[in-house]
Amino acid sequence: MIRELRVRDLATIGDVTLSLGPGLNVLTGETGAGKSMLVDALALLLGARADSGAVRSGAKRLLVEGVIEESSPELMSALEDLGLDSSEQPLVLRREVTVEGRSRGWVNGSPVSMGSLSGIGELLVDLHGQHETRTLLEPARQREVVDEYGATAGLAREVTEQYGRVEGLRKEEVELGARRDEVKRRTDYLRHVVKEIEGAGLRLGEDDELDAEARRLAHAGSLTGFARMIVEALDGDEGSALGALATADKALSQLEKTDPSVDAWHELLDSAFAQLQELARVAGDYADTLEEDPGRLSEVESRRDLLYRLKQKYGETIAQVLDTGRNAAEELDLVDRADFDLKALARRREEAEGVLRATAARLTEKRTAAAKRLGREVTRLLPRLGLSDGVVTLEVVPLDIVTSHGAEDLRLMAQLNPGLDPRPFSTSASGGELSRVMLAIKTVLGAHDRVPTLVFDEVDQGIGGEVGLAVAELLASVSERHQVLVITHLPTIAARADRHLVVAKAVQGGLATSDVAVLHGEDRVLELARMLGDPDSDTARRHALALLSPR
Repeated sequence: MIRELRVRDLATIGDVTLSLGPGLNVLTGETGAGKSMLVDALALLLGARADSGAVRSGAKRLLVEGVIEESSPELMSALEDLGLDSSEQPLVLRREVTVEGRSRGWVNGSPVSMGSLSGIGELLVDLHGQHETRTLLEPARQREVVDEYGATAGLAREVTEQYGRVEGLRKEEVELGARRDEVKRRTDYLRHVVKEIEGAGLRLGEDDELDAEARRLAHAGSLTGFARMIVEALDGDEGSALGALATADKALSQLEKTDPSVDAWHELLDSAFAQLQELARVAGDYADTLEEDPGRLSEVESRRDLLYRLKQKYGETIAQVLDTGRNAAEELDLVDRADFDLKALARRREEAEGVLRATAARLTEKRTAAAKRLGREVTRLLPRLGLSDGVVTLEVVPLDIVTSHGAEDLRLMAQLNPGLDPRPFSTSASGGELSRVMLAIKTVLGAHDRVPTLVFDEVDQGIGGEVGLAVAELLASVSERHQVLVITHLPTIAARADRHLVVAKAVQGGLATSDVAVLHGEDRVLELARMLGDPDSDTARRHALALLSPR
């Protein structure tokens, strides 16, 4: 429900705030006072295309802001899809248009695109009139209406889910077939990869081991010499480290005889002797193992070259080369498995298609019956609305294939004048006729229509008398389940309002300015009398009071 609509600097509107309520809200006023501009403002708020020429003379931008009280699951989902906090209430929509033609929108202070604003608007308001007819003219919404009216929404969801499963299986088939065909084209190459990598007999860490061995073999002579130098320094015939330690041990023994406190030094000396003795042994063993072996060095270099070539072709490390070989082998296995898997997928897809066709056929049958009933009920109301020869049908158009929404499209058709063929609803009626037919549809739909706010402009065009009374009754009936905003020139409609607003235009500061006020008591009687022809006439006043009398 729209709680408040603020409009600033739109054409003749300077700064106006409409306070709306539940039930039937009626907007009246002299011709040209600016009533329709308020509907235009609402359309802008809901994402309609903007014209920079609508900005009030002397202003830099126009602004429309709406405060909405609504928390339907569909709206919550739409807000969450936009990354907005769906729990924040009330919902505040804002639209700005500059004189340069730039347009911006916000939802609860967060900027959104015009498409997003329009999508949210379609969940909040149905706007019907000469220039704007919203959601019920959209094919998707017409399907939803028929499904809600005919209690087939659950069946429609089944079709959508089953269609998704079929499409998923089709996608798997296409992807697997494409992969198989690609592998078939690369079979010779993949076999070469597997043969080359498996034939190499690679081992993780082998390259590092070969690098170390190659360095030892290439420098065997110098490495042996250095190792022998270590042995000689530690345990040689003259001036060796171990000999020096033996001398130190003798000196320590003599020192200990005089000063027993140095006894602990023996442990340090023994430790040093043991470590140097072990180092001499290790260095000697190392020198013994080294020998120049050109043949082995050639083998190592050849192996290193092989690993280098493989890493150049298949990966930077041996692990990556092995992965490449495994992946190539798996792709080759795919060729053997793919035909079998494709046959299994085809069987599953055909079974799913059969289930989908059967469900879609049941949906078509129920939709066709519901569409006929809905058309008959709407047509039955048209004579009361001044469209005595009108016929409304929901045409079921079969499709060649089953889609995510079923095996048919639904098309709202109307024949409002004798001798004319039914035509699509959006092109078959004037603004006033369109509004009245939509009113009939809304009346029949009743609780089935989820859009909370309905706006009717020109619903009273070209009617009066009993037809005007019938329109007023239907508007009042619809307003029991929806918030309704009506722009009208008929006092019979205005008198049924739960909230009556009047728009007036005057010159302020040399500039035409429209203003709006909520009417109560005597002011409302005077406005109805004006609509009846003369606010100063006692007869008009009595008639106004009669219209306002409880029914």
